Amino acid sequence: MATSQEPNGYYAASAGQERRRAQLLGSEHADLCVIGAGYTGLSAGLHAAEAGMRVVVVEARSVGFGASGRNGGQIHTGLRKEQATLESWLGVQHARDLWALAEEAKALVRELAASHNIACDLKAGLVLAAHNKAALKNLEADADHLARNYGYSRLKILSADATASEIGSVTYTGSRFDGAGGHLHPLAFARGLATAAENAGAVIREDSPVVQIETDSLQVVVRTNEGSVNADRVILAADAWNGALAPELGRYIGHLESFVTATAPLPPELDRKVIASDTAVADTRHVLDYYRKSADHRLLFAGREAYLRMPSDIAALVRPRMLKVFPELASVPTEYAWSGTVGITVTRMPHFGQLSERVLFAHGYSGQGLALATLGGKLLAEAALGKSERFDVFARVPAKPFPGGRLLRKPLVAAALLAFKIVDAI
Repeated sequence: MATSQEPNGYYAASAGQERRRAQLLGSEHADLCVIGAGYTGLSAGLHAAEAGMRVVVVEARSVGFGASGRNGGQIHTGLRKEQATLESWLGVQHARDLWALAEEAKALVRELAASHNIACDLKAGLVLAAHNKAALKNLEADADHLARNYGYSRLKILSADATASEIGSVTYTGSRFDGAGGHLHPLAFARGLATAAENAGAVIREDSPVVQIETDSLQVVVRTNEGSVNADRVILAADAWNGALAPELGRYIGHLESFVTATAPLPPELDRKVIASDTAVADTRHVLDYYRKSADHRLLFAGREAYLRMPSDIAALVRPRMLKVFPELASVPTEYAWSGTVGITVTRMPHFGQLSERVLFAHGYSGQGLALATLGGKLLAEAALGKSERFDVFARVPAKPFPGGRLLRKPLVAAALLAFKIVDAI
């Protein structure tokens, strides 16, 4: 079995060899320097280059090395908070503006995959599976609210029996099917965005960790150990690691490790039973299970999280949760296991903003970043071009710092998430 904390597990094995890009050496000049080659940075680079900006994307490791190349590959509707909650918190109009952008985010993923011929195994359908009766009632209430107030008719509530037929598991009390959700191969999508950005004229520099950002009234200088980029504007797109580049952002970013495994290809009789509809699935727990099948008929199953210490055997951690959902897979070996760092916020809403007139940032997609980060990059590019209205829809969402300061922040986050685990168990 291949176990790795790098994205060289199943995703890299199935996506094939990728060419490496040159390191940043010497001094380069750009209208826009983007730090980070994940979905946010690549989308920002693509859309800015298409608008005519000279763009340099600087990446510490390789395209899609972080969460963009490790995640569960799921495309969700809306945001981590329900629309009714957002309406109460932010007001109806602001909540509606956020909904419109979240809907655009899903469409943007599909549009980019189609227009740039990105072969990423894009498929439709997502099931939110209720882990208890209260969770099912919440799903029903949210679906009703979206249908009545937003005209969103793609949701269908499924009974326990219908859910078992859809998923192939009797674990859940019911579920909600979203015909506009979906899933894809996340690393292939990231690599496709990188190629599209380069075709539009952007330059991507890999193996170039940023060590310093200097800002004055005329420009921003982004420095690595081997070179620098002199730019009019800079976008921080390192998600969970933005705090390492800008310490003032650190108190708004929490880190947790998520773990994903891939089985061997399922035998035909099990393949016909397990997620027969080939949708993506996520459950309603705070510390959730989420899973789907790959194009070559493996089960990609993610579950459990770590906040302080990495496990020595990821497969041994995740496999019991998989077998609780699908006990019939006991004879199917786990062939790949890997981890990835998720950037979360206190509010579970993305955190957008500006550090100065020339430096923009976005991070904290809180486990729902595939579509939102792709759109986030587009909104950052618009703001860098002087059109900040849509960017400001997210930037106006109040951000809350994690408690505890630099030393206690991580233990307190771990304690809070442990409490959520206990709630899930109850």
